[in-house]
Amino acid sequence: MAHILFYDYVENIAERRAPHREAHLARINEWRDQGKIVLAGAMGSPPHGAAIVFDVDDPAEVERFAAADPYVLAELVTGRRVVPIALV
Repeated sequence: MAHILFYDYVENIAERRAPHREAHLARINEWRDQGKIVLAGAMGSPPHGAAIVFDVDDPAEVERFAAADPYVLAELVTGRRVVPIALV
């Protein structure tokens, strides 16, 4: 079963993420290259959150990703949740 990681962002994320964006995207690309991330993107215009779709069975693996995400470490993420999804 796949999982979606939803992030809620701080206000003004577009400006505040700049120092952390390259590392955040590098981490996403690394997991994508391993076949663990299917797609990812910010939600809203301007962004108010994000969704990252993981092709992994264990939600703990998604939490491991989130715990080390530069956006989380920089406190740009105000909330997160992992939801299972059946990919078709």
